[in-house]
Amino acid sequence: MCDQWTRQLCALAVNRAAPADVLLRLLGQEDECARRPVPKRAVLPQEVIEAILVHPDRQVRKAFAENADADPEQRARLVDDPSKSVHLSLAAGPMPYREPVPPLPDWAYERLLKHPEALVRQELFSWGGRPPAHVLVGLADHEDPLFRLAACRYAWHELPDAARQRLLHDDDREVRLAAAEQVCPEDEERTAWLIGELDGSWPAAEILRTGRLPRELAERLVAEGDRLRELAGNPSLAPDLVARLAVDPDPAVRLVVSARPELSEADRAAIDYTVDPEARLGTLQWVWERREDADLLRQCARSAHTWLRRSAAVCPGLPADAVELLADDEDFAVRLLLAEFHPAPPPELLLDLYLGGTHRAVGMLTARPGFPFAGLAARFGDSPDPERRMLALHDPGLDPELLDRLSRDPGTRNAAARHPRLPVARIRELLADPDEHTAAAAATNPALPPEDMRRILDRAGVPEIRVNDRTSG
Repeated sequence: MCDQWTRQLCALAVNRAAPADVLLRLLGQEDECARRPVPKRAVLPQEVIEAILVHPDRQVRKAFAENADADPEQRARLVDDPSKSVHLSLAAGPMPYREPVPPLPDWAYERLLKHPEALVRQELFSWGGRPPAHVLVGLADHEDPLFRLAACRYAWHELPDAARQRLLHDDDREVRLAAAEQVCPEDEERTAWLIGELDGSWPAAEILRTGRLPRELAERLVAEGDRLRELAGNPSLAPDLVARLAVDPDPAVRLVVSARPELSEADRAAIDYTVDPEARLGTLQWVWERREDADLLRQCARSAHTWLRRSAAVCPGLPADAVELLADDEDFAVRLLLAEFHPAPPPELLLDLYLGGTHRAVGMLTARPGFPFAGLAARFGDSPDPERRMLALHDPGLDPELLDRLSRDPGTRNAAARHPRLPVARIRELLADPDEHTAAAAATNPALPPEDMRRILDRAGVPEIRVNDRTSG
């Protein structure tokens, strides 16, 4: 099969208006590049799902197991799949960008938790397919320490006190460590034990940041000077030790101290710290824990400290006046984080960042709620910049004449070929374009009539078949 047809078949596989018979034919054809996008679609007719579940290519079934948009009840049917690798994909689950995935039904987790392959059981606790807390609670007394470990790490706050005490004294060292990690913010004795047991490993760094430190241990750690960046943010650190770290020679240590919650703006200003505009700073935990506290978020939004403002920008409870303030912040990262995370970012902020930013994230801002599409055709339809001309295609009031012109513009033709208001006659012209990328873009257009989709399949030699043979995997 030539590249032209392969591209068009792949395009049909993602065309949101493709009917079931077209998708079934794509599933049944030999070229894996064209069939494998089908199980990843956001919307699938039931008969296509049935075909996917018994498809002879286990990669197709695995792709459906990892589809974040698929109905969890339908994905769960793959627990009966003959392939262990499909079970592994189901246990790992989807991993979408920043979006939670609805869990599988409880019965599916029960089956996977009893899977004969240890790797499948382990995968349940490693990635996006993790069982919900109410399922994990029941594992606190499981004979397998892996399950008790998962209950510690992911369902601790749902466990009854008696179960927590048993886990804190568990026979398995890893389980005891995980349980101790959960209580160390309030337990000096277990914090000291953990620091000794973990000795320099990655979990030890987290304990140093959050564990309640006995005075003697804190003094010793500060004097040793090896892990001061983690210690500098520890909430239990005594004021005199905080003051000592505020003048530490390491600028990274001083920066962490400057962002402690108990400090006033004057205290922060007295510390010699800098925030590099390019620095990747995680959200401050003490800010995130109070992410619905409007008064605190206002204070952070007004702070001279960039790290506090960045942390406030990602919080959903940020009040409108603080949103308005941060939308004009001098720090690019503050504005970008606000645009990415706030449930109602200012429309002009979204547009300004899109037009003026070179950061890779700005290209995704058109998908954010409130992006000001109205009027973009008049503003950018004749822009010399093709990226701005493409914005005109999003305008709900886009004039048909301009749409036609953009579909003939080399800089915007492929994007315009996907526009659902493009006349069918023009879509067909673009389907016949010698540029295979343009033809493929036209094949994704949801306004393309189903009979045209079937003609593409016919010309590519895709037979009319259904996939209904289960493989042994």
